[in-house]
Amino acid sequence: MRLDKYLADMGIGTRSEIKKMVRDKRVRVNGEIIRNADFKVQENDAVTLDDEVISYNAYEYDLLYKPSGFYSTVDYSPNVTELLINPRKGVMPVGRLDKDTEGLLLLTNDGILAHRLLSPKNHVEKTYEVVTDLPIPENAEEIFARPMVFEEFTSLPAQFVRTSDHTGSLTIHEGKYHQVKRMFHAVGTEVIHLKRTRFGFLTLGDLKPGEYRSLSEEEIRKLKEITETKENR
Repeated sequence: MRLDKYLADMGIGTRSEIKKMVRDKRVRVNGEIIRNADFKVQENDAVTLDDEVISYNAYEYDLLYKPSGFYSTVDYSPNVTELLINPRKGVMPVGRLDKDTEGLLLLTNDGILAHRLLSPKNHVEKTYEVVTDLPIPENAEEIFARPMVFEEFTSLPAQFVRTSDHTGSLTIHEGKYHQVKRMFHAVGTEVIHLKRTRFGFLTLGDLKPGEYRSLSEEEIRKLKEITETKENR
């Protein structure tokens, strides 16, 4: 692999920025200063920038606070991948949030993990903060706690916590098309604001709309363990 691609894949900078780093003698391979950005890096080579080791990882895992107004599909613009700086090739959202929905969205180029996280049999929990136009019925907790039958699917029991007449949080165990909006529509209200705050054990933390962070090695390990355990049941 070319040295500039290696460093670009790791989010060090653009190709032009990396070429300048190389010209400035800041990059070494196996301890030797490299002067050409097209230098071929081998699998076991030790690459450093300013004496800091840059290990190569083929996969990218990001947790994004999706703002309202962005699509979760790369077929349209603006889309969520445009918020990432130098994303790896193939990085895609894990599932979708509607354009007008904000909140937690995972993005990765690890297709196997993405598939497992979205698999219906894994039932990864997702929590949403909801604001409705009309007061939420007093028996909404009971209704949502039972399976709800829709045209193409039946929802699993969900957990609803009311915070006011028009607000609350809903935790679901699947992610069907417009599911949360359709559940509230079924009890006579319309969702006017929707925000996903949790995906499995992951939360937004201190992120602001449009901000993102890379998952830690521990978080990646836990996601893989959760899905692998459920896949093997």
